[in-house]
Amino acid sequence: MPDTLHFLDRPDGRIAYTDAGAGPLVVAVPGMGDLRATYDDLVPALLDAGHRVVVSDLRGHGDSDTTFTTFGDDATGADLIALVQHLDAGPAVLLGNSMGASAATWAAAERPDLVRGLVLISPFLRQPGSAAARRLMPLAYAALLARPWGAAFWARYYTRISTGRRSPRHDTHVAAVHDAMRDPAHLRAFRRLAVSLDHEVVERRLDEVRAPSLVVVGAQDPDFADPAAELAWAADALDGRATLVPDTGHYPQHQAPDEVAASVREFLAHLPTGPQRA
Repeated sequence: MPDTLHFLDRPDGRIAYTDAGAGPLVVAVPGMGDLRATYDDLVPALLDAGHRVVVSDLRGHGDSDTTFTTFGDDATGADLIALVQHLDAGPAVLLGNSMGASAATWAAAERPDLVRGLVLISPFLRQPGSAAARRLMPLAYAALLARPWGAAFWARYYTRISTGRRSPRHDTHVAAVHDAMRDPAHLRAFRRLAVSLDHEVVERRLDEVRAPSLVVVGAQDPDFADPAAELAWAADALDGRATLVPDTGHYPQHQAPDEVAASVREFLAHLPTGPQRA
């Protein structure tokens, strides 16, 4: 990944991003608690395929500012919209993992003129779990992501949901995630995001999404009760393509980058160059 950082000014702070390549624009964003380096194994394949690839950090994560006061799928989706507008190279393909995929989907519903395609890796397009679990989850996150144990908890959890094959750089990446969360300001921002996250803001807008979509899910992703069924539901909800990646969990982009890259490149190669269908 390029070392040169750029920053997008937003009302409560700056969003950090890298920008490489030339060609049709792809804007990528990680999931909660992650860093933009999660795409380090995927970006080269997209650059080789002739795309301009911009990868951002989430609010309060990585090199983005920790001064933000609002978080969630819609807040991150608004950041993606602002970034595409700032780059003045749209419409763009939005690529996200986990909560980042949720935000990309919201952005596609909000500004269809700026989004020509979606690549959704391990997306949460609806609120998971039972009603009771949904009520308890914010309380659990508030406790588990508190200091002084929050960073260590998240590093362990990140490894747990990386079920199946492991990237050769898994340990290095998890260590970087852990180190980032040792900073009290970063952990506080992450905790605020986790406690406030509600994917219903995406679910109720799914029928507004018209962008062609590719949904990618790891066959062993423990964040879904039935990964294959969740993949089928998400692809059906968006009338999109579906890819189930064997022997991977929640992060197939760096657990099986070659397989994911092949699927993404094939999808991108057949996209129209303008905005999505009406």
